[in-house]
Amino acid sequence: MAVHAQELEDLLRESFPDAEIVVEGNDGVHMSAMVVDESFRGKNRVQQQRAVYAALKGKMDGTDGDLHALALTTRAPE
Repeated sequence: MAVHAQELEDLLRESFPDAEIVVEGNDGVHMSAMVVDESFRGKNRVQQQRAVYAALKGKMDGTDGDLHALALTTRAPE
């Protein structure tokens, strides 16, 4: 089942309510997301991306995931 950009943004918004979030892509399988959130401050890129993947609640879990590829940009606000 394909994931729509709004669904992806809604999942991210649950975990990062105050974040700047931009989700792009319209095929439901290959998408990109930018998440800028204060909770990322002091965390390295791997820690930030793990937090985002956790927020996706299994949407990218191997062959069972709905989303095949996500180009992800994460950072703390400047």
